[in-house]
Amino acid sequence: QVQVVESGGGLAQPGGSLRLSCTASGSIFSIYSMGWYRQAPGKQRELVAHLTSGGSIKYADSVKGRFTISRDNSNNTAYLQMNNLKPEDTAVYYCNAELGTSTGIFASWGQGTQVTVSS
Repeated sequence: QVQVVESGGGLAQPGGSLRLSCTASGSIFSIYSMGWYRQAPGKQRELVAHLTSGGSIKYADSVKGRFTISRDNSNNTAYLQMNNLKPEDTAVYYCNAELGTSTGIFASWGQGTQVTVSS
């Protein structure tokens, strides 16, 4: 049994910052990748940032230079530092982790955390 839990969402003003956290727990042998996705009302879920165990990082063009993904391997946690937030960043943010367990490799989603950027 594995679980992925996000935290850190909330309300921020345009130009402000928030940091999201995503922690994977359970019977995990390894974490192959962790990524952040977001879904705004009426839109499809989109990739925001992705980090592999090998250190490869990918960002959506819309967040390059503003968002930073990082990972703390000691506690199976990934972070998304979001700076210079814009109203168009408003969405539910989801964490996805590709996890190695005793029964195979699975992609697990968190429940999502709301980020609202508004003055």
